[in-house]
Amino acid sequence: LQKELFSSRPLLRRGDWHRHPEIFSDTAVDTLETFAMIAEQHKDSLGAYVISQATSASDVMAVLLLQRDAGVAKPLRVVPLFETLDDLKGAASTMRRLFSIPAYKGTIGGKQEVMIGYSDSAKDAGRLAASWAQYETQEKLAEIAREFGVQMSFFHGKGGTVGRGGNPATFNAILAHAPDTINGRFRVTEQGEMINQNFGHVDRAERTLDIYTAAVLAENLIDRPKPTAEWRGMMKTLSDVSCDAYRKIVKGDERFVPYFRSATPEVEFSNLNIGSRPSKRKASGGVESLRAIPWIFAWTQTRLNLPTWLGVGEAI
Repeated sequence: LQKELFSSRPLLRRGDWHRHPEIFSDTAVDTLETFAMIAEQHKDSLGAYVISQATSASDVMAVLLLQRDAGVAKPLRVVPLFETLDDLKGAASTMRRLFSIPAYKGTIGGKQEVMIGYSDSAKDAGRLAASWAQYETQEKLAEIAREFGVQMSFFHGKGGTVGRGGNPATFNAILAHAPDTINGRFRVTEQGEMINQNFGHVDRAERTLDIYTAAVLAENLIDRPKPTAEWRGMMKTLSDVSCDAYRKIVKGDERFVPYFRSATPEVEFSNLNIGSRPSKRKASGGVESLRAIPWIFAWTQTRLNLPTWLGVGEAI
């Protein structure tokens, strides 16, 4: 990838994917057409290219290369999204590898955005383990960014519900982030009904923006304590116990999936045209392929709200 980025030779001839259908899969064609479409847009019409389920430096480098090859005049900033527990734990090594590549560091202008996935990590490991992994990941990434002289901004991929990283106490939630990770920059997702709830009326929108502004300013001015070694040891223990308890049921008990599909309307959701994306990443997959929104939505209909508490009790 580094060699191709430095090369002046095109990676592909425009339209090759249509002339050779035996080589390019439907997914490859869709991807290449997407980059061709991006190249046709006004240079300021798009912002970030978010890579869902990013796991390695090559994921980011590949997007840079495809943008260059498609002729994107002003390349979109490439934002890796770390979603699962393993992805969060591997994020620091991935970003260190990227910042060590001259061909990459020279393209970002001293700035890097990273997206933290709250919903999928909680679905993967349980809420408590995911929360601690998100906290530590942001600490490590901020430290690596300072080491390489890069301004790091975090994009928080949260939903409105507690099980998807949401918190009704927005001000306190922002102040609960790890010290020295926000630094006056805070980007967060607002989705679905939360857009109307937080911005549906002028006075409500003003109030929401007031809270965000006040919290980001306060976070930058308040000297907050960093976790001690004792606290970190306790959180690791709680995290490990809760994750094991959560996965023992969700992934280890063969009765769970049949129960989930019988007790909730998860199967019916796939027939409703109310989402921006398919309910599953893979039509044939089980709970692991189910997106976080229908996962939470299904349990909410039963009022059991299992994703918000499963594993927490054992840890405490």
